[in-house]
Amino acid sequence: MLSKKDVNICRVCGLWHDEPPWGEEGDTPTFNICECCGTEFGYEDATLKAIVASRTRWLSSGAKWHIPKFKPENWSVEEQLQQIPSNFVRQLIGL
Repeated sequence: MLSKKDVNICRVCGLWHDEPPWGEEGDTPTFNICECCGTEFGYEDATLKAIVASRTRWLSSGAKWHIPKFKPENWSVEEQLQQIPSNFVRQLIGL
């Protein structure tokens, strides 16, 4: 189960969202789109395999913002990735 802090984090890129992408309990996706990585919550992040594929695709394309106007001025991909809850990172070592 995710902590209250973690339910607002994109499982793919680590961006914090005002509305929890997977609902308050972390198990009911909104199917909204992450303005940073472009992930559709509940589709491209429904399994760890999908999360790995989505994150790899996003990073290999230069970690570009899906909606650039929302990109913070001093944004750091490294800092943002550190926000991803550990249960969505464990098996990603070595990518």
